Amino acid sequence: MSSPRLIPLARRACLFSGLAIFTANFASAQIHPSTSSITQIPSDSNSSDSNSNEPSSSAFQPGFEDSASALRDGVAASLNSGDGAAGGQADTGGHHGVLHSLAFEAGGGASGPVGSSSNDITWGGNFTVGGGVHFNKRFSLLAEYQFIDDKLPGALIAETGADGGNAHIWSLTLDPVIDLFPKHDNSVYITGGGGFYRKVTNFTDPQEAEYCDYYYCGIETQNAVVGHFSSNQGGWNVGGGFSHRLGGVYNDGTMKLFAEARYLDVMSPASAIAPNGLGTATVAAGTKLVPITLGLRW
Repeated sequence: MSSPRLIPLARRACLFSGLAIFTANFASAQIHPSTSSITQIPSDSNSSDSNSNEPSSSAFQPGFEDSASALRDGVAASLNSGDGAAGGQADTGGHHGVLHSLAFEAGGGASGPVGSSSNDITWGGNFTVGGGVHFNKRFSLLAEYQFIDDKLPGALIAETGADGGNAHIWSLTLDPVIDLFPKHDNSVYITGGGGFYRKVTNFTDPQEAEYCDYYYCGIETQNAVVGHFSSNQGGWNVGGGFSHRLGGVYNDGTMKLFAEARYLDVMSPASAIAPNGLGTATVAAGTKLVPITLGLRW
């Protein structure tokens, strides 16, 4: 004889089992017709079968299309908000990073001789431009072009009997720049480098030359080169300067105003110059200068 407490438990177990079987059959019935309706291809040779399957296809096709549409929308939204946005940021960041790593400079100032070079050249001016790469906020590497226009001492000009003269020096050098305090608006940096230098020493005399403009032709006196000496050689420079950051509310400005001085040694050979049969002038070997430059760097 069974216990009265076991009967309710058995009934509950049967009830739960029946519900589980019914749910499984219902889910199977929903899956199989949908699959058959999608994979079934109507054939003209058997129109009755095709017509008999039309209700099943029409019943499940809208649900499939809605699911596919929702899947497409989900993928598109994911691309736009996820990978697509990330790709756009990466492209923008990469482009900005390339531009931010480029370095440029332009400046000008004065230059004067050092030591025994004062016998061969005097004061003059200089112009400098350059470009390169910022490897980080502290270290940059620049390729620089510099042109120096200095005068010649009166004693050297008098040796030749010429009336005037000048010395032109231009260079192409590779120069690293090290910023000692890159996070400050006002900073100090050191620089230096070396490369190719060309020096041309000219002696001039006034000469009369004919000229014409739109309304008049006449004769004017111009300084003409009557003798020169040129040389190509290596050289080096070293120096430092002060920089002040311009702009940048959050200390992120890239343009800086700089003032610097360098020691420049051009390894030019000694030469003896006799301009157009005049007296002979001797130029010593080596040219040492201190260019002082004001400019912008960014």
